[in-house]
Amino acid sequence: MSLVNLRHAVRAIILDQDDRILLCRFAIPKPEGTTVVWAAPGGGVESGETLLTALRRELREEVGLTLDADPPHVWHQEVVAPGHAAGYDGVINDYFLIRTAFFNPRGALSDDELAAENITRLEWWWPQDITDYHGTDLFSPRDLAGPLAALISSGLPDRPVPLGL
Repeated sequence: MSLVNLRHAVRAIILDQDDRILLCRFAIPKPEGTTVVWAAPGGGVESGETLLTALRRELREEVGLTLDADPPHVWHQEVVAPGHAAGYDGVINDYFLIRTAFFNPRGALSDDELAAENITRLEWWWPQDITDYHGTDLFSPRDLAGPLAALISSGLPDRPVPLGL
């Protein structure tokens, strides 16, 4: 059996008082053209970091949010798919829920530093707009509307909900 090299990352489901979710627009260059994916803020867990340490760092860098408490772990995703993450056989994403008042996201990273991470925009989305979206951009997870609706309507799960691609 061969070992699988997965990139471990943390992501924040940031919901404001009106249940809008903050998403990052990633424009990922590929040989066949650019793929646009809307995903929760976050990123890779560096060597020696805990999940929550990585989450705090990523939120400070990308959106300028400082956490006062440890957010609940709500979703877990494992995707084994060569090419899904450059240099890896896939990803593991652990998602944490953060409830906060609406804010204008602006992290410590410059626009050039964000662009180097393929982030081209940060935007608040209404859940219904995700459900109704029929354009060419993708969401991560692809079925984001479903787990998001369940999280908003049912509240915190007893343990992290497994997600698909």
